[in-house]
Amino acid sequence: MPLVPIIMPQLGESIAEAVVVQFRVNPGAAVRADQDVLEVETNKAVMNVSSPCSGVLVRWEVQTGVSYPVGAVLGYLEATDEEAARIGAGSHFEPTSPPPPHSEPSTPSTPVKTVQPTVRGLPVPAHLAGASYMSPRMKARMNELGLHAADLAGIPGSGSGGRVTVEDFERFIAQLEKNKLTQASPMRVAVADAMRRSWTRPLATVGLTAVLDPLLAHRKTCEPRPGPALYALRALAIALAENSAPAGRLIGNKIVHPPAIDIGFAVEAEEGVLVPVLRAAEKRPLRALVKPYNELVELARQRRLPAEATGGSIATVTNFGTFGLIWATPIPLPEQTLVLGLGAGRRVPAWDEATQQFRPVTEANLTLSFDHRVLDGGAAGRLLSRVASLMATPEAL
Repeated sequence: MPLVPIIMPQLGESIAEAVVVQFRVNPGAAVRADQDVLEVETNKAVMNVSSPCSGVLVRWEVQTGVSYPVGAVLGYLEATDEEAARIGAGSHFEPTSPPPPHSEPSTPSTPVKTVQPTVRGLPVPAHLAGASYMSPRMKARMNELGLHAADLAGIPGSGSGGRVTVEDFERFIAQLEKNKLTQASPMRVAVADAMRRSWTRPLATVGLTAVLDPLLAHRKTCEPRPGPALYALRALAIALAENSAPAGRLIGNKIVHPPAIDIGFAVEAEEGVLVPVLRAAEKRPLRALVKPYNELVELARQRRLPAEATGGSIATVTNFGTFGLIWATPIPLPEQTLVLGLGAGRRVPAWDEATQQFRPVTEANLTLSFDHRVLDGGAAGRLLSRVASLMATPEAL
């Protein structure tokens, strides 16, 4: 009977590898077609791998806690000739004498160490960037270890013009090995990779204060109650629907205008941040966004976001006020031009011209970080002012 391989599938756009988390079926067990047999973790979510056909699981070729690339053989099923032919595997896998049905998993295949996780939805893939005055020998050594030029920021170069020599590099690596080292998670590596590429652009931030009292009063009348970040997201969606040019991306000498007002929002998850997306946020009123927003927040915290709920957004909203911060300069994702930030609300005295006296109000800082190649300070300021004015009239959201 033929052996049919269980292959690591393409789990999302630009996902290059996944870590095996849990075996859901043991060798010797009968499985049906499309049954979940393995749980894996990408840099975005925990997902299941299903059986390609019905049969008996012969063995696993992998081990938990190890990352394997898309296309890797995870294990083998013993299937009937009819089942193998049904999925088109008959001509590729000749009948073989399998090992005993209840045999232990074989020694795992060597994982590919050179595959770097990437963030879904990037306009270009990640590339290894070389610093100035870096010799081919140095680049080759960095490629061998899977390092980027940014990883060398802490090395004082002893070569001419401050060049980091191979000898400097090897001393640095040897010194690192004397310290406690832990393996970075796929999500942490993905976040680091995204931020490194984002920082290659000239980024700037503008900010202003917004009075939150109308928003907080409106929120008390809603059930379920939308969070402040959702008010900001809806206001940004409306502002960009009025003029989407600020969310365009500069590619070469062309500005790529957004095809839809899909807005992401940052959710803190274990060891990183996930950005679920609300599609067509300008077309749905605030009250219609509360339920899908809350559902996506929960799925993000569980790291179980579906593929259709990530990627493709034109801007992100982040509520750094949840950490007690009043000011921050968030960095836009590599495929985005804008990120809107919301700080913590504070009770402060504000001058009232009508009564000629101070009165207490709740204020929060709004920040807009942007790609300065696409947007200038004036345009960014006008967009942020429009968002603030929309948040001041929450009943219109």
